[in-house]
Amino acid sequence: MMKFPAEPFKIKVIESLKKTTMEERVKLMKEVGNNIFSIPSEKIYIDLLTDSGTSAMSDHQWAALMEGDEAYAGSKSYYRFKDVVKRITNYKNVIPTHQGRVAENLLFSTIVEEGSVIPNNSHFDTTRANIEYHKGIALDLVIDEAYEPETYHPFKGNMDTNKLLDVVQKYGANRIPACFLTITNNSGGGQPVSMQNIRDVRQILDKHNIPLLFDACRFAENCYFIKKREEEFKNKSIFEIANEMFSYADGCTMSAKKDGLVNMGGFLALNADELSRKITNLLILIEGFPTYGGLAGRDLEAMAVGLEEVLDENYLEYRTSQVKYLAELLEKENISIIRPVGGHAVYIDAQKFLPHIPNYQFPGQSLVVQLYKKFGIRAVEIGSLMFGKKDEKTGEDIFPKLELVRLAIPRRVYTTMHMTYVGEALAELYKLRNEVKGLRITYEAPVLRHFTAQLDEIN
Repeated sequence: MMKFPAEPFKIKVIESLKKTTMEERVKLMKEVGNNIFSIPSEKIYIDLLTDSGTSAMSDHQWAALMEGDEAYAGSKSYYRFKDVVKRITNYKNVIPTHQGRVAENLLFSTIVEEGSVIPNNSHFDTTRANIEYHKGIALDLVIDEAYEPETYHPFKGNMDTNKLLDVVQKYGANRIPACFLTITNNSGGGQPVSMQNIRDVRQILDKHNIPLLFDACRFAENCYFIKKREEEFKNKSIFEIANEMFSYADGCTMSAKKDGLVNMGGFLALNADELSRKITNLLILIEGFPTYGGLAGRDLEAMAVGLEEVLDENYLEYRTSQVKYLAELLEKENISIIRPVGGHAVYIDAQKFLPHIPNYQFPGQSLVVQLYKKFGIRAVEIGSLMFGKKDEKTGEDIFPKLELVRLAIPRRVYTTMHMTYVGEALAELYKLRNEVKGLRITYEAPVLRHFTAQLDEIN
């Protein structure tokens, strides 16, 4: 058995990568205000900004595009897509959307009122923003080990059930319209949630009649970790594990741009009929008819195929092994990362990488900027820029517990040699870490500021 299995596919089409000079990249970063989101993709050598919508589709998905039925209402592509989702999740109502954050918006626009509380293991940026936009309270209840990057725990994405009990007691079940679990837990290092933890959370919620929902955009990767790390499931198929996992929840939101293996698409799946009707009415107002949900029929066809392909254990073994390969390259250079490595990305502890830069000078963003300037690699900060905010009463800065840089690996896109280049680049940057300078914000938006913020380097 190979330690890191080879790609379980062959490459038929390529896209040339353009190399830029360091001088070009330094000039460009100054022009865009040190915001990594503002860089044109053609100016990037290796793009690890996100694994969302960046997958390479298979030959079967491209063939399925030709079968797309573009009927405004009653598209046969919708019914094929719905059948696949129902077969995996067993949820009664399937509502397509053009991406995951729309599913979140539709749901939270319907269930969240001012003062509503939505617990989660860890909310990601768009989830939190959609809840807080409607004046709800988004709470992170992940286990304490999640905040200890170098501590080993097989399921660092688990929710702390004692924290959940405290929240229910503090706020009351009537203020909690739903509890979420993000699988895998993106903000906490792409860490999985165990089946036992899902069962335990469900048991608590049942006592208080609170629905459980999944943010399921990386559900297959979560199922793979359950198979590998929970003895009970070692002989179960990924499909069987997914069926059981979804059985403990009342529905899910999903960005299919991750484990759906597509470049655009998502859905909301629910058992509750009345809630589904309310959401469908809102969908018609802002997205389109319920059988296309803002998508073309060909997109629905590609999603249906992708949701089946992602259950292939050979693919998942390769997928998680490629991420682990990059992680081991960094660990050999004594670069601190979240351990154990997750399913879709390697998360660098930016505070340990750049200990001389304080939180208010955004060490994660500083690392991201330098990685692009010197090596043409784009990553993303998940720390003080993305999740930092001001205390409404005191005006003081509130920083997240972790200051991370995420190296998100697109699915079926880069080879092992690309990962080797990334590892060598970070090893070189680590030697020069004392030369990296902090940043200060010159412009920020009131919501999701990291997407459009402008920053200057501090001399």
